Amino acid sequence: MTILAMLAQGATIAPTRLNPVQLFLDADIVVQLVMAGLILASVWVWTIIFSFWLKMGAVQRRSAKYEGEFWQAKDLDAFQKENGRKDIPSARVVNAGLAEWRRSTAGKAIDREGTRVRLNQALEGAVVEESDKLSGRLNFLATVGSVAPFVGLFGTVWGIMEAFFNIGAQQNSSLAVVAPGISQALFATAIGLFAAIPSVIAYNRFSNRVNRFETRLFRFADKFHATLSRELEG
Repeated sequence: MTILAMLAQGATIAPTRLNPVQLFLDADIVVQLVMAGLILASVWVWTIIFSFWLKMGAVQRRSAKYEGEFWQAKDLDAFQKENGRKDIPSARVVNAGLAEWRRSTAGKAIDREGTRVRLNQALEGAVVEESDKLSGRLNFLATVGSVAPFVGLFGTVWGIMEAFFNIGAQQNSSLAVVAPGISQALFATAIGLFAAIPSVIAYNRFSNRVNRFETRLFRFADKFHATLSRELEG
């Protein structure tokens, strides 16, 4: 006996209570596919939520530590050689700035204004790239949040159509005939909302965290740009 079948036996013991497993087992195959897809989407959503929450916290801690040590370092090249390859967004921003600095100052004649412009572009591009990396997985949350209710509604519409078809086939419009099919159909919408609501909340919260982290990176990049600009003047 499968686990679903064992759980579904609860419907015979307490028939007056709503049994989600029994609703799923009794639903039409199309409605079952809709429910299964939404459940899988919901599981993946919660996986993204927990993994992103842990990842974002770690990234912010590593960046804060790196930036604090960066401004206290006396030998920037030695510090960057030791820390530049670590998985830290701030370190990659510095790498992009230093790479452009070396290219722009390699010749005998240095175009100070052009160097400043190129440094700014390199640093801004690195910041945007780091932000895009962090927010890449959030697109799935946005997709589920916007699509899941409509997928669940499709299952509901299909289930109600099936219920009305049974009315015509049995020539009986009593609640005993109609109610089970409608309950199964509405359960698809409930699962769609169950998947969509956490997705929307998590997407908004995480997008805000990514935006704030991007702003912090921009401030760090601006300070580093100012430091390199002073080197040009010297």
